[in-house]
Amino acid sequence: MRHTTLRFNSMAIPRDQATDAHRPVKRLYVFVAALLVLVMMSAPEPATAGEVTCTSDAGDTALWFSPRTPQPGEPLRILAVSATDALDDIMVVSDQGMTRRLSTTARGGPPWSAEAVFDELDAGHYVFQARSNGALIACSEVTARRPMSGPADRGWDRKTEAFYAAWIEKLFDAPPGENLSFPSLEPVLRNAERNFLYGHLGWDEDRRLPAEPDCADLPYFLRTYFAWKVGLPMSFRTCSRGSSAAPPQCGAPVIETGFTGQPAATASFQRVARRLVDTVHSGSARTGLSDNQTDFYPIPLRRETLWPGSVYADPYGHVLILVKWLPQTASQSGLLLAVDAQPDNSVTRKRFWEGTFLFAGGIRSAGPGFKAFRPLAVDRDGAGPARLLSNLALLDDPRFPPYSAEQRDLGGEDFYARMSQLINPRGLDPEQAYTDTLDALLEQVQTRIESVENGEAYRRRNPRAVIPMPSGAAIFETIGAWEDYATPSRDMRLLIAMNVLAAVPERIVRYPELYRLDGRSPGAARQEIEALHERSIAQREITYHRSDASAWTLTLADLFARQWALEAAYNPNDCVELRWGADPSSAEAATCRSHAPADQRARMEQYRVWFHETRRPPR
Repeated sequence: MRHTTLRFNSMAIPRDQATDAHRPVKRLYVFVAALLVLVMMSAPEPATAGEVTCTSDAGDTALWFSPRTPQPGEPLRILAVSATDALDDIMVVSDQGMTRRLSTTARGGPPWSAEAVFDELDAGHYVFQARSNGALIACSEVTARRPMSGPADRGWDRKTEAFYAAWIEKLFDAPPGENLSFPSLEPVLRNAERNFLYGHLGWDEDRRLPAEPDCADLPYFLRTYFAWKVGLPMSFRTCSRGSSAAPPQCGAPVIETGFTGQPAATASFQRVARRLVDTVHSGSARTGLSDNQTDFYPIPLRRETLWPGSVYADPYGHVLILVKWLPQTASQSGLLLAVDAQPDNSVTRKRFWEGTFLFAGGIRSAGPGFKAFRPLAVDRDGAGPARLLSNLALLDDPRFPPYSAEQRDLGGEDFYARMSQLINPRGLDPEQAYTDTLDALLEQVQTRIESVENGEAYRRRNPRAVIPMPSGAAIFETIGAWEDYATPSRDMRLLIAMNVLAAVPERIVRYPELYRLDGRSPGAARQEIEALHERSIAQREITYHRSDASAWTLTLADLFARQWALEAAYNPNDCVELRWGADPSSAEAATCRSHAPADQRARMEQYRVWFHETRRPPR
């Protein structure tokens, strides 16, 4: 700080006029003058041009800005992200002496984040500060028209992984009770309110950007998009689909470094994205848990490692991406939310539960569970080029979630019990546990309504078309119109979800430690929930539109009574009434005008056992 010299004039009092009465007044003036000098020398001075600098040690916290090159008169988006500290404020200090707290939205963690928008950027120089409990923990300098550089220049590390997690969380943020669903990823990435990196490169690059990844493509597409915008390398592999005796295996990695250095053109991203879509598939995430030659590696079942952006691979090829943790409170149960994509390219947010996150321990054909992208990073000392880290290197690298094969040793019930303790560490009231499961089932039924309607829309556009039906296990993983409009995987999950809801009373007896029984015996709680189940499924309703567009309402009790029919209701060549299990002779089915060919119906009867036993067939 510059020192300011201040001069004060003493009172001119002639010596011959000085008296004892004057001395107290003179001493008071001297005291006040001295006090003013101390105050003015210790007060912060208004900054002048070039004096606003950032000197804090950021640790595990960083500030990120968008667009990459800030422009005067245009909004500047700021996202502060910390792997270790809760964030509450973002401050801005200008070279004109202005210091102001920005309107800040904070999110919990880890990683924790806070975002703000600065609308008053001019041609000057600024320092933005991130604060935790009032203390400065990170800052960064911004000058208009100067491209931003930052932690991404060092490649993938703890800060960029935390930024990726915060970006994913913001991308799919919404109130927990909202049914968040999109026809594809395009409206998500094209929404500047959701996508922190929208228009980041300053080329209006997102306005017409194609973005329609399906289930297996979604995590790769998002990771690649992020790497493109931020300037990071990325990689992917060609993998087999595995067999009934072994999980998929992968070849050598394709390492893309074209996004590093100067910003890459949109065409460069589109080229990589097209190659991704043609390469990755449902086997890419199901690789063995101890395999090093993979795009993903398994991580511990701990809150501090399961960040947004982590991937969940189920044993049958479906993939979800974690997007948000909502902590348990005294009045609300905790939630773990994820998104997935479907063959019709729709993207939907879902809660963690047994009906959506399928798990099977000890399965030879897959390595299921929670995983992270295998990082492409430089050595911890910063030497050498970026390389893919092995499982051994990831055991204790503090920059990334540690490698752990613990999920390999868990059975299904133990896996769900572990996750229940993470999501609701205080335990659940049995009634609340049942209600949460019921709500999750209704969410799943609602997404099926949309999927079946997509098939109906296709049939209306192509009234004479018959969609070919694959044979055997291929009904779950083919391509073309069957993949887009048939629902075998979704229907098997729905049947599993219905079984899970019906089994809640028995689960209370089997795992009483997960529940707050308040003095009741597990058996007494089971009886109460059995009665609640009977009442609830009779009251909860869903509505679909029949072939003539008229609305038809069903209760959940109706669906439970139709489980046998729903075991063979996935064929898009059937009318919508049959796809909801209607009796062909009923008034409900009177509007039905189409049926699957006889040979397809015969094969569906052969495959019914898979759905009845809710088990996917081996490849």
